[in-house]
This record gives sequence, structure tokens and C-alpha cells, in this order.
Amino acid sequence: MVHILTYLEQAVNENAADLFLIAGKEISIKGTGGMRPLTEGRLSTEESERLVREIYELAERELPERLSRWDDDFALSVANLARFRINVFQQRGSLAAVIRVVHFGIPDWQKMGLTQEIMKISERTRGLVLVTGPAGSGKSTTLACVVDAINRNRYAHIITIEDPIEYLHRNQKSIVSQRELNMDTGSYVTALRASLRQAPDVILVGEMRDPETIQIAMTAAETGHLVISTLHTVGAVNTIDRIIDVFPPAQQTQIRVQLAQELKTVVSQQLLPTVDGVRAPAFEIMHLNNAVRAMVRDSRIHQIDSVIQTSSAEGMIGMDESILRLYKAKRITRETALHFAMNPDTLQRKLI
Repeated sequence: MVHILTYLEQAVNENAADLFLIAGKEISIKGTGGMRPLTEGRLSTEESERLVREIYELAERELPERLSRWDDDFALSVANLARFRINVFQQRGSLAAVIRVVHFGIPDWQKMGLTQEIMKISERTRGLVLVTGPAGSGKSTTLACVVDAINRNRYAHIITIEDPIEYLHRNQKSIVSQRELNMDTGSYVTALRASLRQAPDVILVGEMRDPETIQIAMTAAETGHLVISTLHTVGAVNTIDRIIDVFPPAQQTQIRVQLAQELKTVVSQQLLPTVDGVRAPAFEIMHLNNAVRAMVRDSRIHQIDSVIQTSSAEGMIGMDESILRLYKAKRITRETALHFAMNPDTLQRKLI
């Protein structure tokens, strides 16, 4: 019998992003070259359960008799190997797991393809900053790089609220307090409220999932803190629409006013497969200048894209412009560019 640690080591050695343990399918990894199997035979229900139980043993956790909400999220550190973000769930009556590989240490932001404009977020001292994108687009890595820059360059108290903790930050110039859901706190809302009494300068909220979390995050930004969080949206316009639509109509005018005042920057990102078999990030960056603030406040959000396109001097860039640059640098194919574009018809006319 092969122990789960062997598969974790294989995933790390082959630079995989994710490891899949799902009954009825080979044990598989997903990396820059797509998904491929690590084993030949399909995983049985019994083997899947055994491997999942071994994960819990490594993490020194008890396997819940009945998984809360039918899934369980937690982090696992293996000495001299890596950290792993574990999601255990049930499918077709059997236990399964998807394991994200998180290497020790904070990645180099330049090697990750982040830009200086994005890293300027670390220089902000107040307001709300959002990093958005689909699952697996590198949002956690971007957040880790920004927090690391603050940690290295400023004397501050940084509080992170994560589900689960992925990157571990060692105190440097700053003090970094990292709190994990279901281990250090019960919910984002509870931890966010408590953080306001813990003398924070910077608050990182892993995800803004509900109206109450969004409301408290904006209140924290209003009271002079830098609040950084994420949403699973692509594009600044979609992000603002999503936040406003979470609230009932009676509150939406108030939320628009708060967003116009406190939202400072939205970074939206996607990871695109490149011609050389790796992945390259494409970014949309929107800063709230006077024009954008007025559009948010007056419910003219559909006009924001035009401001982004004409505000490169202020550090803004649209998603399709970023994708076009990757294409012109011959890093991605025409098909990839159009697949990930926000406006494929418009972008197609620019592809030569």
C-alpha cells in the first residue's frame, strides 16, 4: 500500500498545483501542462477513504463523523516538503480530496509575474483593496506577496483571516497575526469584528462571502485601516456589481456611496496557459479616481471600462489589453487570447 505522503512528495517534485484523490479515477495531478494521472489503476472507494484518513493523521485532526456542510477545509504542513491546502468532501457516497500545493516561503513577486503597480498596494495605509479572479487564478499568491512587502517595509500590525492559512508569514518589521477559520475563530464576521479591537493597521480577509462581512470590511476601511480581500469575479465592473447585488435594493444606494468613498483599487487576474507549457498572469487594474468614484456613486458602472482603457497614465490597464500584450509577446496563442478575453469580438480585431 502506498502512503499518502508518497503522492504528496510526487506532487511537489513534479511542480503540480493540485493533487486529486477521487474514487473511480486515477490519482491525478494538475499543473501547467494540464491534468495527468500519477497511477494506472482507478482508485477504489476503500483506497480513497484510507488515503483521506492518512491525511487527517498527518494533520493530527479527527475525521468528522459527518462532514460539516459535506466538506472540510484545512491546511497541512509537512516538514522539509511543503504546505498543503486540503479540501475533503463526499462524492457518490465516498470520501474524496483535492489538495493544493503551497510551497514554503513567500514567492518572489517578480517571478510570479506581478507588476510594480500591483505591489504599490503595499504602500497604501487605508481603504479597501480587492484582488479578484476565478478559483486557481493566483489570488492567494498575490495577497501573500503584498502582505510580505508590508511586513518587510513597514512597522504595522497585520491581521489575516483565512480559510485555511496558506502562506506563513514570519514577523519582520511588522507583527503578523494569522487566524484560521474553524481553528482560531468561528467565522469571518466574528474575526473581523474582533480585529477592530486588536489595534490593526492592515486587515486581510480571505474572502468576502456575505453582506455582513462586506459591510464590516467597509466600516474597517472607513475607520482608517487598510483592508484587503478577494472575490471570485473577473473584471472591476463585475466585482462592483457583485458587491452591490449582494445587498437588498433598499441598501444599495448606501453601499454605492460607501464603495465610492472607501474602495481604492481592484486587481482582477487570470492565469493563461502559455505556448511553452507554463501559465502567465493577465491583470486588470482599476484605481478609483474621481471619474470612477462618480460612476460608482451614480450607478453608471457600465462606463467604468472606458475610463480604465484611457487611464494608463494612472497605472490602470484593462484585462483585454493585458491579454493582448501577452499575445504580442508571443507567449499565448490566438485561441487562448480569445478564450480568456472579456470582449472577444473587440479583441479579435486587434489580433494580427
